[in-house]
Amino acid sequence: MTNIFLIRHGQTQWNLKKLFRGWVDIALSPVGIRQAEATAKVLSGFNIDAVYSSPLSRARQTARIIARPHGLGIACLDGLKDLNFGHWQGLPHQKVRKQWPEIYGKWLREPHKIRIPGGETLDEVRRRSRSALDQILTRHDNGTVAVVSHRVVNKVLLCALLNLDNSHFWQIKQDPCAINLLCHRNGSFILCLLNDTCHLEGIAGLLDTLDF
Repeated sequence: MTNIFLIRHGQTQWNLKKLFRGWVDIALSPVGIRQAEATAKVLSGFNIDAVYSSPLSRARQTARIIARPHGLGIACLDGLKDLNFGHWQGLPHQKVRKQWPEIYGKWLREPHKIRIPGGETLDEVRRRSRSALDQILTRHDNGTVAVVSHRVVNKVLLCALLNLDNSHFWQIKQDPCAINLLCHRNGSFILCLLNDTCHLEGIAGLLDTLDF
């Protein structure tokens, strides 16, 4: 059996400003670093065999902090990168809503039916992130691994592993440095923990636990 801690990266300034991030390489904010340290502390009590990460800085920083107590390095997989938000990257919601009203409305109602202008679809993210997870499981058919990725990736991965289609995207919440735990056994996944932020008490309040 393989235990998978699926973790969202810590807060960035762009989270606070509600800017679309995507493939833009943004560092953690000071609060995000504290969140990552709190996550590392709670995970230090587990025997983690490997730490995997999206190659984007906000995920890599979080992963390195989590890996440190275990004396591990991190391995980056491109399949764990955030959704490419294309022309929306770096823009606030208000501007996107004004410039692409129809597509933005569908993003909020039926995100599985659209392609972000100049970017990706949820199905494309689902395929590449699931492929990345399959690579990880091939390397670790037993033990415990930590995987650090992004809000969109975590949501579609959880949908995939629970046999839900991407229409359920908005029904799954993923806060900064939230921990999910999945157990993989005999080809099936069991969700044991979802969007856990108990370890962030006293820190999460600074962010108001926004799922953005």
